[in-house]
This record gives sequence, C-alpha cells and structure tokens, in this order.
Amino acid sequence: MARRRLAASGREALAAYGLVSPWVIGFVGLTVGPMIASMVLSLTDYGLVNPDAARWVGGANYREALTGDPLVWQSLKVTAYYVVLAVVFELVVGLALAVLLNVGLRGVGILRTVYYLPAVVSGVAVSLLWLLIFQPSSGLANAVLGLFGFDGVGWVYSTTWVIPAFVLMSVWGVGRAAFIYLAILQRIPTNLYEAAAVDGLGSFGRFLRITLPLATPAIFLNLVLAVIGKFQIFTEGFVISKGGPGASSLFFVLYLYRVAFRYFRVGYASALAWILFAVLLALTATAFRTSRHWVYYEGERQ
Repeated sequence: MARRRLAASGREALAAYGLVSPWVIGFVGLTVGPMIASMVLSLTDYGLVNPDAARWVGGANYREALTGDPLVWQSLKVTAYYVVLAVVFELVVGLALAVLLNVGLRGVGILRTVYYLPAVVSGVAVSLLWLLIFQPSSGLANAVLGLFGFDGVGWVYSTTWVIPAFVLMSVWGVGRAAFIYLAILQRIPTNLYEAAAVDGLGSFGRFLRITLPLATPAIFLNLVLAVIGKFQIFTEGFVISKGGPGASSLFFVLYLYRVAFRYFRVGYASALAWILFAVLLALTATAFRTSRHWVYYEGERQ
C-alpha cells in the first residue's frame, strides 16, 4: 500500500512538473536568459555594425552614462516629471471613476466596458489618434479650449506643453486602475456606510473615513504598477514627438532605443537598461517599505 501511494505521488509530481515546464522553459529562455545576456553586454563595447570588434570595458558604460552623458540625466528628468504627474492623475482619476462605477446605476455595465476598452487598444493607434487631437490649428483639444475663451496651445509641439499633453493621454487608459479600485470598493460592507450615516457622517466624511482607508491596498497596487509602467513610456514619444521639441520629451526608454538602434551601441544601451532597472527597483522597494505606515489590510492586526 505504501509503495502504491509513493508511486501515485511520484506520478502526480511528474505530471505537475510536466504541466509547469512550458512556463519554466519560457521564463528561462525569454526572461532570465536575455537578462543575463544584457548584463554581460553592458560590460562590453558591443556594436551592431561590427560585433566582432566587441571588447570588455567593465564599468566604463555605467561611468559614461552617469558622468559623461548629459542626455541620460535629461531623459531621466523628463521621465520623472512625466511619471509624477501621470501617476497622480491615474491614482486620483481612477479612484473617482471607480466610485462612480460602483454606484448601482442603470447601464453601468456598459459604462464599465467603455472605460476599460482603452486599456486593450493598440498604443500606436491611440498615439496617432491623440496626435490628431493635439494639432494646434485643427485639433480637438484647442477647439475645446476655444469654446471656453482660452487661446490654443502648442501641445506636443511646445516645450512647455508636451509633457502635460502626454499626461492627458495617460488618463485615456485609466480604466485599468479604476477596475482594480472597483474590485476593492465592492468588497466594502455596506453596513459600515449605514452605521456612519446613522452617526451623522456625510458623504465626504464617509469617503474619507471608510472608503479611502479600505481602498489603500488598491491604491498601493496601482501606485507600484503605475510607476513601473510610466517609467517605461516609449510608444507615445516615438510615434508623436520623437523626443522633441529639442529634448523636452526625450523619455529614458526612447533614448535607450536611439542608442541601440540608431547609434548601434548595444553594450551602452544594455547599461542604460540596467540603470533603469535599478531606479525601478529602488522606487518599488521604497514603496513596499513605506506601505506599512499607510496601507490597511482587512483582518491585519494593528
């Protein structure tokens, strides 16, 4: 009997390993392998034009990026400016949208579908659409401003307005964050709101005292996902502004792409990729470390 059980458990384990093996093979071959290759390349002077002339340079690429290349710091500054604004907009607008979608209105299912659709639309198609909207002379954005008596602005053709324009574009895909919020909001017991209303707490007070604290896990998740995603903005800058005017929208990943596929410096581009990885790792670690002070998990001992 013991042998049969052992043989059965062995077959189950073998079946489990067989089922998980495609993911393991894909993860090792498509994620771990390229990461190791990128780390090795970042320590070499490897170029696409003449790969045979590659040579080991150690940390020279990192020293050049951090001390000898002003465009690295310009692209980091531009990206950080965009990330701060876009993340704040996504967190605030997404929560407000989730609160509205959580109300039991007729047709709310259709509204939820409509708001989530932009999250699955191609980035190139969306970028081309917004490029038409931001046209200074014939675009919809300036036409709307004109209805309220404001003068039109240059949007993606202006060094001042190009980043705010990209931030407005980012609100287009806020449906993903809203649905994460919505999943949390629908788990909040209604008796909490009823008890607060009996105690004389108004709508805004109930939002501050009940909704906001209980939504902090979703806020934290959206914060981490948004920071990681916004730092990797590429398609919009590549299609719409190409880093201009000047270098006012030269996002970090866009500059990395230029280094690799315009200047053919794959080794240097790999070093830039690992610098971005270090920045995201530091920001994510900081978010997790500080979350204990402001994120409330239901059932957690205080």
